[in-house]
Amino acid sequence: MKKHIPNTITCCNLISGCVATVFALFGDAELALLFIILGAVFDFFDGMTARILGVSSPIGKELDSLADDVTFGVAPASILFSFLNIIDYPSFLDGWRNVIPFLAYVIAAFSALRLAKFNLDTRQTTSFIGLPTPANALFWGSLIVGFGQEMMACTYILPLLIIGIVVSSWLLIAEIPMFALKFKHWGFKGNEIKYGFVIFSAIALACGIAYGIKTGDDRIYYSPLSVIILAYIAVSIATQKK
Repeated sequence: MKKHIPNTITCCNLISGCVATVFALFGDAELALLFIILGAVFDFFDGMTARILGVSSPIGKELDSLADDVTFGVAPASILFSFLNIIDYPSFLDGWRNVIPFLAYVIAAFSALRLAKFNLDTRQTTSFIGLPTPANALFWGSLIVGFGQEMMACTYILPLLIIGIVVSSWLLIAEIPMFALKFKHWGFKGNEIKYGFVIFSAIALACGIAYGIKTGDDRIYYSPLSVIILAYIAVSIATQKK
């Protein structure tokens, strides 16, 4: 029985991604993001459970990648797809309104490629090479939920989003070392970057929640996530070993 527990948790991740995709396509980006976050929780515990129970298996590894591409590839791409359908287009691109939103699914394709590379790359046991798919998903979801209204008022939002799709897709497969929050020991020495990032993230989230409560604007709760992911990318690039 216990050998099925990790795969069951992975399937919960997959179901969360499917539900997130449906909410995204119906235009409810906030609920879609919540189910992406729920999927990330399941994704965290399936591997941990497999290690604790000693029941890791090749099928579990493949199932995990499939679930991750749905939750962290297709679901955030669907949030962006719906958003690209409602923003204003320049007059010279208005005839492409029914085509351009599908560019969002480039993110899903590169997420799948990143996951396939991860399964074969023995260098990524204690850190990552390229942007992890959960981080990319949280960035896009929180960006649209937290700053969607402001972005819709921006004249140049369409080209900026297209550039964002290209850059984030490249980051997923780029040969850029990025730190992981995996601790070999709990001491501060050697974990300065990790502890500093955790503290920064906690402060950013607390400020976002406090401001959201003060203003009565629920979407503000999620806005720090996109800032945190940008900080994660910047710190990873800045601290690369030459």
